[in-house]
Amino acid sequence: MEHQVNQTPKQHLTLRLCGPRGFCAGVDRAIQIVVLALKKYGAPVYVRHEIVHNAHVVEGLKERGAIFVEELSEIPPTDQPVIFSAHGVPKSVPADAERRNFVYLDATCPLVSKVHKQAVRHTRLGRHVLLIGHNGHPEVIGTMGQLASDQVSLIETVEDADKFQPEDSNALGFVTQTTLSVDDTKGIIDKLKQRFPAIEAPAAESICYATTNRQNAIKKAARGADHFFIVGAPNSSNSMRLVEMASQIGAKNSKLVRNASEIPWDDIGEGNIVGLSAGASAPEVLIDEIIAEFKQKYDVKLELAITAIEDEEFQVMRSLRDTELVAADMEFVNGRDKSGDLGVNAPSKAGGL
Repeated sequence: MEHQVNQTPKQHLTLRLCGPRGFCAGVDRAIQIVVLALKKYGAPVYVRHEIVHNAHVVEGLKERGAIFVEELSEIPPTDQPVIFSAHGVPKSVPADAERRNFVYLDATCPLVSKVHKQAVRHTRLGRHVLLIGHNGHPEVIGTMGQLASDQVSLIETVEDADKFQPEDSNALGFVTQTTLSVDDTKGIIDKLKQRFPAIEAPAAESICYATTNRQNAIKKAARGADHFFIVGAPNSSNSMRLVEMASQIGAKNSKLVRNASEIPWDDIGEGNIVGLSAGASAPEVLIDEIIAEFKQKYDVKLELAITAIEDEEFQVMRSLRDTELVAADMEFVNGRDKSGDLGVNAPSKAGGL
């Protein structure tokens, strides 16, 4: 006689998956540069600062032979390449690398490089530069380091904008940290324009398209959510901003998680609506693991909150283009080929928002 095992029915929940999410083109390019350098030159290659702000990425590259340092002085004399992170570096860093006879590869995101050029352009036109950003962030350090200390001032808040006293109010220009949002900067820019009507904006938008896209998807998905989880790192500016935005839009509980183990599973109940997204430096493989865990624990109805389809691609430098990059090289961050699975381009298998 067969014995039937009574299984407790799974609780139902709705999982709202944001798109776009995770890696942007600049992050993808930076990681590819390290992977390709390891394939072309062999281990070790040295990377100044975390290539992107994500421990899974950094550990995966360490396993492949990358050595991470904070300063070039930590690197012994070597013919192996030294790579600068996606956040950008002050001008003094490449100059120091040349003094040490290092071969270096600059993985600065092209959109960050664009901000560097905009800041330099302001100074060439006789303007003092106001950089809107977060003190101590590597991107801010890199951007301010393109200029002499008396050519640039950091503005973090509306209060800073209200207190700033320029030498010449008719010779000012501003740029912004790329990982802020239009919402973050609007009040500051409005205050600067109110106080200094002659202030010049950058020649092109400083805010990264990927930052804006990920925030727009959060705005679509967060309203009415019981929980909202952002996959990312505590030192990732864009990830922390997504957590704040989810709460502001209406998610009851918004939390940064680094992986599936940090999700408070016991707090998620029957019929809950759960939002899921990821910062621009969070690999898709971590999101896949979280989705799989949800499907194992719950009866999941999947909804896709899609606000844009990203097809931007930034090429690596010419010196690495003769080295082949195959899917297996990037599986540690991208996971297996998911062409048949759910993603931002596959709304037919799930409900939409």
